[in-house]
Amino acid sequence: DRRLEVQMNYTALELGEVAVTAIRKQTSTMERIETDKIKLLPDPAGGSIESLVVTFAGVTSNNELSSQYSVRGGSYDENIIYVNGLEVFRPLLIRSGQQEGLSFVNPDLTESVNFAAGGFEARYGDKMSSVLDITYKKPKTFEGSVSGSLLGANAYVGSSIGKFTQVTGFRYKTGRSLLGSMDTDAEYEPNFIDLQSYMTYSFTPKWVVNLLRNVAVNNDKFSPHARETSFGTVDQAQQFKVFFDGQERDKFQTLFGALTLKYRPTENSELGLQASAFNSQEREGYDIAGEYLLGDQGADGLEGGNEITLDLAKYHEHARNRLNSTILNVGHYGNVRMNNHTVRWGVTFQREKIYDQINEWEKRDSAGYSLPQTGSTVNVIANLYADNRLESSRISGYLQDAFKFRTEQGLFTLVGGVRGSYWDYNQEFIISPRASIGFIPNFDQDLTFRLAAGLYYQSPFYKELRRIETDAQGNDRTVLNPELKSQRSIHVIAGSDYTFRAMDRNFKLTAELYYKKLDNLNPYTIDNVKVRYYGENCAKGYAMGLDVKFFGEFVPGTDSWISFSLMKARQTIRETTEVPLPNSPGYNVSLFFQDYFPG
Repeated sequence: DRRLEVQMNYTALELGEVAVTAIRKQTSTMERIETDKIKLLPDPAGGSIESLVVTFAGVTSNNELSSQYSVRGGSYDENIIYVNGLEVFRPLLIRSGQQEGLSFVNPDLTESVNFAAGGFEARYGDKMSSVLDITYKKPKTFEGSVSGSLLGANAYVGSSIGKFTQVTGFRYKTGRSLLGSMDTDAEYEPNFIDLQSYMTYSFTPKWVVNLLRNVAVNNDKFSPHARETSFGTVDQAQQFKVFFDGQERDKFQTLFGALTLKYRPTENSELGLQASAFNSQEREGYDIAGEYLLGDQGADGLEGGNEITLDLAKYHEHARNRLNSTILNVGHYGNVRMNNHTVRWGVTFQREKIYDQINEWEKRDSAGYSLPQTGSTVNVIANLYADNRLESSRISGYLQDAFKFRTEQGLFTLVGGVRGSYWDYNQEFIISPRASIGFIPNFDQDLTFRLAAGLYYQSPFYKELRRIETDAQGNDRTVLNPELKSQRSIHVIAGSDYTFRAMDRNFKLTAELYYKKLDNLNPYTIDNVKVRYYGENCAKGYAMGLDVKFFGEFVPGTDSWISFSLMKARQTIRETTEVPLPNSPGYNVSLFFQDYFPG
């Protein structure tokens, strides 16, 4: 035997950075949104989650100062927003984007965002268009940030100490510098403040309590001085000038609190109790008088010697509107995973109390005559009065099952459920079955197919109930319609994804075809962001279209996408001529693109 001793030299090799990336397979209509992109958006609305949502296929917005959006032809009120499993509400009197202020959702506090443009699951509430599901973060260490701009400032801090975690965010927004560039010479004083905190405490590994709190105060003061607008052609230039007197003062104050108690009896099950309270104090008041002059501009302008005055008139707008709302909510939810099944259920009781006062009128005077001119009386051209109170209760519940199974053809994901609710004000019970199926074939796992269908109701809220009645003297009064029933939409959606690599980068092409049959519609008109309903179920219609999204790393290490939508949405009101829905562009193109400086 020989003994051989070998001594190996010590050598160390440092490996370079390794990045693992993948594109998530989407087998349902719910799409995940990466919230880290929000901070990069040049958003006049204050850096909202919604500013990223509007770049998705099928979503449109026509007001950069507002966080409201329309999905596949629906109204702004047809989108439901959840934060930590609780529905959030917004003020009802807001009529323009400059009054709206900040979105409820604070991006700094957000951990995950999921969005569905239709065909969503039964665990989400009774809305006809879309759902935005937000989950706030639970920090593991100390974190925070501060940022500021000419439009406002944001700050947040998060921490974790033993069994306790908290994240608190403060936002301030002012659009003074932005609004000062508008055609109307005025003093703009919009100030919006939002303070939120989300706290969690783990009594034991199985028992956790969460507390979410929010205080938002929107103050908007508007004092116009003059407005000058030129229009027409080079040969026939005209100018419209208005001289103002008066001001508008608005205040919207909202308070929200939610408490959740979670219990995990096993690793595969969770039970929870939730309670929340929302209160809104809304004040809108304005007294603005204007004298306007319309004339031919002439060679030297309206102030020169060649102008011809075409019209000279006055008007006066007045409003003293008040709305107080309180919404109390208590519910139970649960979920359990058994083999390939995930069963979810929930039941909620909601109490609503709303008090609404409206006092509006407008007077017009043209060439010395008050309009409308009768020769014997002096009348205002428009007025509106309301003194309404509403106290009601709702109860709703759902049950659904998500089942995954594999066959020789591929992997299937089947989600089916049913939702029901009852409202004691109109004594209506609605039931909403919903189902979807996703399929990843074995022959090409870069492909994903999905199909979703369901019956979706839009249960009326206070704003939809209001109907205008005119008396013998021509005065308009807002009354509530207790006979109003839920609007209904039948969704059928077929979609597919194809993921591939090109130039050593990941890409995904998504396409969805949809058809929505609409009936029992409550038609509405839009003025800026204010939606005013007919207050009756007097229309039917449909919406159909194609949404395409091309997603990928056009620049290595960054996500970008381009969305394209084709849509046709029509309604027939009181069995008359078919007309387009108010939010129904024939096509829409949206782009989100990122680049960076290396290093």
